[in-house]
Amino acid sequence: MAESLNIELVFSRPDTTHAITKGVARLVADMGYAPLTEVCLPNSRRADVLALGKKGDIIIVEVKSGLDDYRVDRKWQEYAPFCDAFFFAVAPEFPTDILPDDVGLIVADGFGGAVIREAIPAPLAAARRKAMLIGFGRLSAFRMLRSEVS
Repeated sequence: MAESLNIELVFSRPDTTHAITKGVARLVADMGYAPLTEVCLPNSRRADVLALGKKGDIIIVEVKSGLDDYRVDRKWQEYAPFCDAFFFAVAPEFPTDILPDDVGLIVADGFGGAVIREAIPAPLAAARRKAMLIGFGRLSAFRMLRSEVS
């Protein structure tokens, strides 16, 4: 008698975060943005994904690996002054109805993602944009250099 085999994949929180981040990076790249992950902002917060668009627009995507991660982390509200649009990114099984309606929403996994709700645009001031663009360029160059010499 053949027994049925039931395999359930359970990912740890770091694995889930990594998969969502990878999917978000692929999605925003497909949308024409150049993504960087784990970017320190001028206010000492760390954006999970900061992406630069063709026209110099900047988006920040905050990855939430699960409900507990969302409930205990309120610092995401401090990212808005450093981007033109802010998104949450979550796994497909995340209960999206608990997320605020006034931010963008991306559902992603390790292979890609989809924008479920567009972010409300809030254009950066010119001086802040210039500082962010210079920082983005310098960080990109230093990361490339580090990968070439290691």
